Amino acid sequence: MSIGPNRETTGVDWLQSLLTLQGMPSKVKSQWVENEAGASCWLIIDDTSLTPEQIDTLLGEGGIVLDSIQYLANTTLNLGKPQPEQQAYTIELCGYRERRQAELRAIATHAAEQAQTTGEEFEIGALSSAERRQVHHFLKVYEGLETFSRGKEPDRRLVVRLAKS
Repeated sequence: MSIGPNRETTGVDWLQSLLTLQGMPSKVKSQWVENEAGASCWLIIDDTSLTPEQIDTLLGEGGIVLDSIQYLANTTLNLGKPQPEQQAYTIELCGYRERRQAELRAIATHAAEQAQTTGEEFEIGALSSAERRQVHHFLKVYEGLETFSRGKEPDRRLVVRLAKS
């Protein structure tokens, strides 16, 4: 499955321009990824021309800058498009997204096991809204569980519990 060359090229061009404007010119390649969280066009930043300091700057603490760039990409690249024509973009740098998705899967598995074993709610804190959304998706495969968010930012938490019958 492909999203079509125009949307892939548009995403690559947009991100390369943004990086150049930030004084960190770098090549970007695209890759179509489909997983339990849905389908996405991954825009992968080539880090070979970046210094370690530039990489740290683009990632930000806990991936906050990369998350912001990804939010900006999705908002900008889908602006004015009807829902069926919108495309999800994921920004990747130095394998950060892949590592973080593995961590989120492990967190989801642990939360599901705890809720199933104890029968009590299990709260997961310290996740961005995008990460909470991913964990919700990861937990959909567990029958008999439900998830919801509780609290207000910046202390919003994802709760996993046995589904009420």
